[in-house]
Amino acid sequence: MVTVFARIGRAAARHRKWVVVAAVAFTLFAGLWGTRVFASFTGGAGFDDPGSESVRADKVLQGPLGRESNDLIVVYEAERPGATVDDFGPAVRAALDGVPRTGIDRLDSYWHPGRGQDKRAYLSTDRQKTYATVQFTSDVDQEQVEALGRVKKDFEARGVHVRYGGVAAMTEQVNSLTGSDIARAETLSVPVLLILLVLIFRSAIAALLPLAVGAFVALGSFVVLRVLTAVTEISSTVINVITILGLGLAIDYALFMVNRFREELRAGADVDTAVERTTATAGRTVAFSGIAVAISFAGLLFFPSRFLSSMGYAAVAVVTFAVLGALTLLPALLRCTGHRVDKWRIPLPTRRPRPETEGRWYRTAHAVMRRPLLSTLAIVAVLVGLGAPLLGVNWARPGEWVLPSGADAKVVSRQLAADFDTDPGRIMTSVVRFGDSPVDRSRLTAYADELATIDGVSSAAVTGVAGDDARVTLHYTPDPMSDAARTLVGEVRAVQPPPGAETLVTGMPASRVDIVAMIGERLPWMALFVAVVSFLVLFMAFGSVLLPLKSVALNLLSLLAAFGAIKWIFQDGHLSGPLGFEAIGAVDVNFPVLVVAIAFGLAMDYEVFLLSRVREEYDACGDPVESVALGVQRSAKIITSAALLLVVVVGGFMASSILFMKMIGVGLVVAVLVDATIVRGLLVPATMALLGTWAWWAPAPLLRRRPPAPERRKAPGEFVPGRPVSRTAADRPVAADRPVAAESPVAADGPTVAAPPRRRPS
Repeated sequence: MVTVFARIGRAAARHRKWVVVAAVAFTLFAGLWGTRVFASFTGGAGFDDPGSESVRADKVLQGPLGRESNDLIVVYEAERPGATVDDFGPAVRAALDGVPRTGIDRLDSYWHPGRGQDKRAYLSTDRQKTYATVQFTSDVDQEQVEALGRVKKDFEARGVHVRYGGVAAMTEQVNSLTGSDIARAETLSVPVLLILLVLIFRSAIAALLPLAVGAFVALGSFVVLRVLTAVTEISSTVINVITILGLGLAIDYALFMVNRFREELRAGADVDTAVERTTATAGRTVAFSGIAVAISFAGLLFFPSRFLSSMGYAAVAVVTFAVLGALTLLPALLRCTGHRVDKWRIPLPTRRPRPETEGRWYRTAHAVMRRPLLSTLAIVAVLVGLGAPLLGVNWARPGEWVLPSGADAKVVSRQLAADFDTDPGRIMTSVVRFGDSPVDRSRLTAYADELATIDGVSSAAVTGVAGDDARVTLHYTPDPMSDAARTLVGEVRAVQPPPGAETLVTGMPASRVDIVAMIGERLPWMALFVAVVSFLVLFMAFGSVLLPLKSVALNLLSLLAAFGAIKWIFQDGHLSGPLGFEAIGAVDVNFPVLVVAIAFGLAMDYEVFLLSRVREEYDACGDPVESVALGVQRSAKIITSAALLLVVVVGGFMASSILFMKMIGVGLVVAVLVDATIVRGLLVPATMALLGTWAWWAPAPLLRRRPPAPERRKAPGEFVPGRPVSRTAADRPVAADRPVAAESPVAADGPTVAAPPRRRPS
């Protein structure tokens, strides 16, 4: 396998001009053709489970029975303080009478109330506001948004302030904010990335290489997404996550390879050899890391909702594209720059170089490895404590609460709940299906009357009959994201339907219950899939059985800490001021799935980076403790730098005006920082010390199947610390105080481990 990666690097270096020209041409093509992907999205987020009860009810309502919903709610309030509907009513009525009915199935207001609706329900308690409700002919989110765009200006009235709420308006406002949020995130992150790359590499040329690959992958992500829209449905909400993730991973991988290329040059290799060895070592690590990240995203395909499944398809494709960019374009660029990679050095103050054995991370690793059990227990206790707030989490589904406080849909929702006796947006529908039996109207009415007695239901009535199906419309009072609404859905569904009939309940609270149930059912299967396949990938990378198990466990601890922080911040409202949001007392249920996929993949990313270094040191000195300390020291800068750069990229989510994206940003920042510092710098050394040589153990039949690992080159004059070593007949370094048979890699008092490769004579 090393030979394959070496050949890739050699070929990219030999044909560097053609590779660079092809990459530039592709980037230009991506900017022109790929960025048109926005017109190819299916529209809407697609959070619902297609097989859930609420979605099945919605499908029945698409037929002859018809829907009974308020897709758009337009609230009118006089611009002059104190004015009532009596003052501005004529202007509003004239505007509503002039609204074209194209795409509109029903328009109700104070002057034209809906069936059985008291006209006074359309007035606020102080008579200073009124509203109109619209039901569009289509129930597809994007089609409703398009219909709203055609008639929006017709709702305007002179001297009256107009606000738009409801699902259609919420979708429109989220869509408009998405594009501006991406632009703002890139405007904020790219300059900071440039500065940090220069500070990390202290060379303008070296700093530009990761950014060049990042731009190539970020723009290429649009091409990937557009191709995917031709073969499957892709939610429009994936664009935020995918473009920023592609940029972050590309910079991550490029940073790792550029750093290794400079090491090879300092070790005395010529440029061609340095490129080849960089691709054979760092490139191999990038490939395994990319596979681990892609596996994490592939777990999203276990979920039937369009939002999560389309995120999985797109993310796997983008991660694959990032790995290909790092293995082809970057080696070509490294060959083009050669020794000029350190040109245009930035004159920054530098410390006197110190031996690696005096490094901060080297000393820290040894400190925790002196008492590994105590260190492990203490760190695990801290991480579990950070995750403890998760016990009281209240899961929600996206709604108008994801919008900023001044957004129309959010203000309308607040006004309807506070200023009107009845909120027209809080409607649930029970579809009663009699099958082959005729509709029994008396028992249907009795069923509706029983629903009306449930605590939280303000009214329930039969509002339509078509063939063997009937529609019962319920108005409810609890906040749809509250615990009371979840209880209400359970009580409504528990009511016995008329004899010979079945019921299907839908509406925002019912949809929320179904989404939470779907994710709770599928998440364990996703976790099992990711854990098993990640185990196999790590075994192929390192030839160990215990290391993959340890890695999965430690990554889960990082996620637990991130989940606890999100609940503490967004549900409980801590830090709401600095972060600029309003707490709703709940956390989006899609959040843990996305963070598991992204953060677990990134954690595996850093794990592969670290363990590849530890393995090289172990092969060089044979000391399980010293190799960990050296591996941590030599990978610490690259991991912390990669984590810092990724935090800057992902941190753009934290500036998003959409609360759902802000949750993802904060969660990923916490997960990445915890993983790159506490887990990689402290917990990994402690657990590796506990395992000792068992860390590299594998059964002999599996050990023989382990792919060859790249041999570490020793820099001229470099001292490889560790216990004193002696040579065996096989010219293999073995600790002098550990007797080992010359012909066997099995220690007399230890487990079966992968034998270190032969060292070349100096």
